[in-house]
Amino acid sequence: MERDTAVHLAPSLAPEHDWTAAARVVRPALRPPGTTGVDGRERVAPKSHRAPGEPLVTAGPAGLPVVYVIPADGFDVLVSVEHLLSWGVGPEEVHAAALANLSEWSAEATWLDEVDGSRRIVWSDWGAGMDAARILLAEVRDQLVAGLAPAPRIIVGLPERDLLIAAALVEGDEEFAAMFADYVADRARSADDPIDERVFELLGGELVELDVAAGQ
Repeated sequence: MERDTAVHLAPSLAPEHDWTAAARVVRPALRPPGTTGVDGRERVAPKSHRAPGEPLVTAGPAGLPVVYVIPADGFDVLVSVEHLLSWGVGPEEVHAAALANLSEWSAEATWLDEVDGSRRIVWSDWGAGMDAARILLAEVRDQLVAGLAPAPRIIVGLPERDLLIAAALVEGDEEFAAMFADYVADRARSADDPIDERVFELLGGELVELDVAAGQ
């Protein structure tokens, strides 16, 4: 009989209990508007009145909530008050580590693109749970602007966790904007992990909601 030589991590050193381990794997995830939890701007005291299971939620761009997750086999563990108290760190440390891990992954994740005349679309759908969250990174927003240049406007969809889609919007092409909006809404409605049916626009490197019906 072969001996099991696998190295098993002591429970006390698992990410759920040890910040050093968690800092290497924690990552951000976007959630639908209205998601509630502990405000990521708060400092959680050792004797916090908060419920231990309340997730840490930070306000993201265009009103999108950001949560933090620890990937596990087949599911993600939401970072909660209990984790912060166990790790002895504040929300700002969790946010910084999560963005650093996302940035490292994003640097290796390529973009797919499609061109049809003046219409061009790029998207990220690697299925690793971090595609939509890439919009949190300034370098990704810069990549989208540079990659879709010289388009005067860039629209963005974040319908579900595993999809970030962006497109060049040419002046006068309202039909394309409407088609893009319909696609984003359909994906959000049918997604297992939906985020938002809205269409956004990158303005000055920041994400803002786009009123497709009004064309602005």
